Amino acid sequence: MLRIHDRSPHLLASPGIVGVDEAGRGPLAGPVVAAAVLLPERFDLRGLNDSKKLSAEQRAAQFHRLKADAWIAWAAVDAGEIDRLNILQATFEAMRRAIAELGGRATEVIIDGDRTPPGLTMPAHPIVKGDAKYATIAAASIVAKHVRDELMIQYSVQYPRYGFHKHYGYPTPEHLSALQLHGPCAIHRRSFARVRELVEQPCLTLES
Repeated sequence: MLRIHDRSPHLLASPGIVGVDEAGRGPLAGPVVAAAVLLPERFDLRGLNDSKKLSAEQRAAQFHRLKADAWIAWAAVDAGEIDRLNILQATFEAMRRAIAELGGRATEVIIDGDRTPPGLTMPAHPIVKGDAKYATIAAASIVAKHVRDELMIQYSVQYPRYGFHKHYGYPTPEHLSALQLHGPCAIHRRSFARVRELVEQPCLTLES
């Protein structure tokens, strides 16, 4: 049963409970990434926050601290699978995979949002705006965002015409301009309307 203990002015700790969050539902390209985090009983919560409120440098520092001192797992569902499943079901699938990676440590989970993935074998509680309320969810949001950003930076080397290292696949004016000029590449989500309109245009990639 979910028990909450107040240990921070702005975040609640949830000892023994796994926090889950995702990054990348809105972009036109790249994977959706989900993370699951279990914090140790006396983990220092200072610096943890909703990943959107942290700079890239702050997220990286917290990610490495979590990687060293907490139990973390993440999973990515790529653009092809997003197109096949739809973005909501792909997000649920990424969450299920991340939770499964923690093995028997995940006996109860709290998930950012208003619903939980079907098919979980442990109690699960959706928490609206949970990444701003619970330390474990904030930690998961940091892991998911950091991992996805790093993946998009790698994709930017493979597909340099799109500037993925700057906008991470979100529909910025720069990204939309590159998409209009070059057409979609292999990591664009063809089921998304703005990409679908250009799907017949050629994909230009960096040759290896």
